[in-house]
Amino acid sequence: MNVRTPDPYPGWLSEEDLYEARQRLPMVYVEAVPVRCDPLGYVTEVGLLLQATPEGQMVRSFVSGRVMYRETIRAALLRNLEKDLGPMALPQLPPTLVPFAVAEYFPSPSQSGLTDERQHAVALAYLIPVTGECDPRQDALELSWLTPDEALSPAIYAEFSGGRGDLLRQALASAGWGR
Repeated sequence: MNVRTPDPYPGWLSEEDLYEARQRLPMVYVEAVPVRCDPLGYVTEVGLLLQATPEGQMVRSFVSGRVMYRETIRAALLRNLEKDLGPMALPQLPPTLVPFAVAEYFPSPSQSGLTDERQHAVALAYLIPVTGECDPRQDALELSWLTPDEALSPAIYAEFSGGRGDLLRQALASAGWGR
């Protein structure tokens, strides 16, 4: 059973072509950690997606998706935020799109600490304030809003796969959390 959100731009690459490309090229992604902020801009909540792996394991994750051919980073962020959080999430993209991290995923353990068994991928990672109502799509079972302390707790940290817990630490550190 396929629980992936349908691609709103079909025809980009077939599943077979995507598999072949992933075997030969690093893929470019954007990742967004949705957050709620207080009036001063301090992070009060972190939105974490709960998803099931093909093996049935429950894992925490972020908004994530490929950057399509001829698509800007800004457009890719908005498209993937809407795809994963719904059209009423109302993300607030910053005027300059400098990521808090450039995450490099490898199909096997490496010095980066990030893994994605499907591919070698480079992801530009952003902390994105969200002000609207979020309705996670098909591939996410729920979106949990947690305080930064809850999100970094050992129990939640253990639910991340592929080293994404460390990426969450970097995201919150970039916002001044945990000083």
